[in-house]
Amino acid sequence: MEKHNTKWFNIECVPHCFKFPQEERPGDAPIPICNKIPVIDLGKSQKNETIKQLLQAGQEFGFFQVINHGIPENVATQTLSTFEEFFNNMTDEEKVNVASRKGWIFTGSQEEVKNGVHLWRDNIKHRCHPLEKCMQSWPDKPATYREVVGRYVAEIRMLSLTILELICQGLGIESGYFNEQSEVQLLSANNYPACPDPSLTLGILKHLDPSLITIIYQGNVSGLQVLVDGKWMCVETVPNAFVVNIGNQLEIISNGKLRSVEHRAVTNSKEARTSIAIFVNPTPNSTVEPAKVLLNDSNPPLYKSILYKDFINASKGFGVHTDVIQNDS
Repeated sequence: MEKHNTKWFNIECVPHCFKFPQEERPGDAPIPICNKIPVIDLGKSQKNETIKQLLQAGQEFGFFQVINHGIPENVATQTLSTFEEFFNNMTDEEKVNVASRKGWIFTGSQEEVKNGVHLWRDNIKHRCHPLEKCMQSWPDKPATYREVVGRYVAEIRMLSLTILELICQGLGIESGYFNEQSEVQLLSANNYPACPDPSLTLGILKHLDPSLITIIYQGNVSGLQVLVDGKWMCVETVPNAFVVNIGNQLEIISNGKLRSVEHRAVTNSKEARTSIAIFVNPTPNSTVEPAKVLLNDSNPPLYKSILYKDFINASKGFGVHTDVIQNDS
């Protein structure tokens, strides 16, 4: 118990360094659950209907959830438990010191994100491709980390290929278009401790993802919010579901037919929340551009061609750690 009492978040009020400017705070007003974001059953036999739902969700919301996806529930829950153990059973000093030696990135509550303000979260990021090589530099505490998280990443890779192939078919892009240029490149796991006043601070600022798609497991605690028609809406927690959002790169490749939309993470006052995000990205040296099959005189390209690594470096797509992540490519 004494170890828990030393945690940075075990306090009665939110320190000034965590308070965002008034216009960026979540505020006290209740944020409704967005029941419009589709929950898509990948196990249905009517594939054409599934494809239609995927494209419609990507066009309207940039987000959807998938169920009956083929990933055993215990794979996701064990991985979530592993991250909870990682965040709870090592001090920040231990995590930072080990991370600097091993090549993964840990950011705790003391890292400034904007104008002196800090996020209400702990975070670990590490590369995942090539998987066998990257696993050797992952955390070795808890003892099962590499085995459990490695299995999770492999399962998500297969799910990502399934989703991208269905999107290919829906857009009319050649089968296998993404097979060679999509990688499960980066994992980012977040721990959002219970916060004494969630109206003042944020777990993650609003942002767009620099990926093709991002696949998120959020367990049974909500906190992910999406901007829908100019209003923040909560993404509901669905048992054994994965949240999928369209990234900037898929918006470019689809020539704007699929949308990357702003989203953020908020905290709550009752319980901690852990989430796992997997970024499925183009390879660093691949050219990202509107798929040529989608272009014609009435549908000219809306985006210029660009190397993925140049896009990331120019946009600082992975924040202050972009250079570290890109140099590991």
